[in-house]
Amino acid sequence: MTATAPERQDLRQERGGDLNKDFNPRGRDGGGERGDGQQSFPRAERSGDNKPMEVRVEGDNINRAINQLKRKMANEGIYKELKKRRFYEKPSERKKRKQREAERRLRKAQRRSVPA
Repeated sequence: MTATAPERQDLRQERGGDLNKDFNPRGRDGGGERGDGQQSFPRAERSGDNKPMEVRVEGDNINRAINQLKRKMANEGIYKELKKRRFYEKPSERKKRKQREAERRLRKAQRRSVPA
Protein backbone atom coordinates (compact mmCIF):
# COMPACT_ATOMS: atom_id res chain seq x y z
CA MET A 1 0.00 0.00 0.00
CA THR A 2 1.37 3.38 -0.94
CA ALA A 3 0.79 6.48 1.12
CA THR A 4 -0.55 9.70 -0.36
CA ALA A 5 1.52 12.86 -0.18
CA PRO A 6 -0.09 14.23 3.03
CA GLU A 7 0.24 10.82 4.71
CA ARG A 8 3.90 10.65 3.71
CA GLN A 9 4.42 14.14 5.15
CA ASP A 10 2.83 13.01 8.44
CA LEU A 11 5.00 9.89 8.53
CA ARG A 12 8.08 11.96 7.77
CA GLN A 13 7.32 14.30 10.68
CA GLU A 14 6.69 11.36 13.03
CA ARG A 15 10.00 9.74 12.11
CA GLY A 16 11.85 13.01 12.26
CA GLY A 17 13.17 13.18 8.73
CA ASP A 18 13.47 11.30 5.46
CA LEU A 19 11.54 8.05 5.05
CA ASN A 20 14.26 6.43 2.96
CA LYS A 21 17.12 7.53 5.21
CA ASP A 22 17.77 4.12 6.75
CA PHE A 23 16.37 1.97 3.96
CA ASN A 24 18.57 -1.05 3.20
CA PRO A 25 17.36 -3.20 0.27
CA ARG A 26 19.51 -6.15 1.44
CA GLY A 27 17.89 -6.33 4.83
CA ARG A 28 19.21 -5.34 8.19
CA ASP A 29 22.78 -6.65 7.97
CA GLY A 30 22.85 -8.51 4.68
CA GLY A 31 26.34 -7.64 3.50
CA GLY A 32 27.04 -5.01 0.90
CA GLU A 33 29.37 -2.11 1.49
CA ARG A 34 31.15 -1.63 4.78
CA GLY A 35 31.63 1.79 6.28
CA ASP A 36 35.13 2.14 4.84
CA GLY A 37 33.91 1.74 1.24
CA GLN A 38 35.16 -1.82 0.80
CA GLN A 39 32.88 -4.68 -0.20
CA SER A 40 32.08 -7.30 2.43
CA PHE A 41 31.05 -10.84 1.64
CA PRO A 42 29.00 -13.23 3.77
CA ARG A 43 30.86 -16.10 5.42
CA ALA A 44 29.76 -19.45 6.64
CA GLU A 45 27.33 -19.18 9.53
CA ARG A 46 29.08 -20.22 12.70
CA SER A 47 27.88 -19.51 16.22
CA GLY A 48 26.01 -16.39 15.10
CA ASP A 49 29.18 -14.57 14.05
CA ASN A 50 28.30 -12.30 11.12
CA LYS A 51 31.45 -10.21 10.89
CA PRO A 52 33.23 -10.06 7.53
CA MET A 53 36.56 -11.86 7.35
CA GLU A 54 39.45 -9.40 7.42
CA VAL A 55 43.19 -9.66 6.93
CA ARG A 56 45.40 -6.61 7.37
CA VAL A 57 48.38 -6.05 5.10
CA GLU A 58 51.27 -4.62 7.08
CA GLY A 59 53.87 -2.86 5.00
CA ASP A 60 54.49 -4.54 1.66
CA ASN A 61 54.14 -8.06 3.03
CA ILE A 62 51.27 -9.22 0.78
CA ASN A 63 52.35 -12.88 0.81
CA ARG A 64 51.96 -13.08 4.58
CA ALA A 65 48.47 -11.54 4.32
CA ILE A 66 47.48 -14.07 1.64
CA ASN A 67 48.70 -16.94 3.82
CA GLN A 68 46.74 -15.57 6.79
CA LEU A 69 43.62 -15.35 4.63
CA LYS A 70 44.07 -18.93 3.44
CA ARG A 71 44.51 -20.11 7.03
CA LYS A 72 41.39 -18.25 8.18
CA MET A 73 39.36 -19.67 5.28
CA ALA A 74 40.53 -23.19 6.10
CA ASN A 75 39.66 -22.74 9.80
CA GLU A 76 36.20 -21.40 8.90
CA GLY A 77 35.54 -24.43 6.68
CA ILE A 78 35.03 -22.39 3.52
CA TYR A 79 37.16 -24.72 1.38
CA LYS A 80 35.23 -27.73 2.64
CA GLU A 81 31.94 -25.95 1.92
CA LEU A 82 33.04 -25.03 -1.62
CA LYS A 83 34.08 -28.60 -2.32
CA LYS A 84 30.78 -29.91 -0.95
CA ARG A 85 28.68 -27.50 -3.05
CA ARG A 86 30.56 -28.11 -6.28
CA PHE A 87 27.98 -30.76 -7.28
CA TYR A 88 24.44 -31.47 -6.19
CA GLU A 89 24.22 -33.92 -3.32
CA LYS A 90 21.11 -36.07 -3.16
CA PRO A 91 19.35 -36.14 0.22
CA SER A 92 20.12 -39.86 0.63
CA GLU A 93 23.82 -39.20 -0.05
CA ARG A 94 23.76 -36.32 2.43
CA LYS A 95 22.32 -38.60 5.14
CA LYS A 96 24.99 -41.23 4.46
CA ARG A 97 27.77 -38.62 4.54
CA LYS A 98 26.52 -37.11 7.79
CA GLN A 99 26.27 -40.57 9.35
CA ARG A 100 29.86 -41.39 8.27
CA GLU A 101 31.07 -38.07 9.71
CA ALA A 102 29.27 -38.74 13.01
CA GLU A 103 30.79 -42.22 13.26
CA ARG A 104 34.22 -40.77 12.54
CA ARG A 105 33.78 -38.11 15.26
CA LEU A 106 32.64 -40.79 17.70
CA ARG A 107 35.70 -43.00 16.97
CA LYS A 108 37.96 -39.97 17.34
CA ALA A 109 36.38 -39.06 20.70
CA GLN A 110 36.80 -42.66 21.91
CA ARG A 111 40.47 -42.64 20.89
CA ARG A 112 41.01 -39.44 22.86
CA SER A 113 39.23 -40.69 25.97
CA VAL A 114 41.25 -43.94 26.17
CA PRO A 115 44.63 -43.24 27.86
CA ALA A 116 47.52 -44.38 25.69
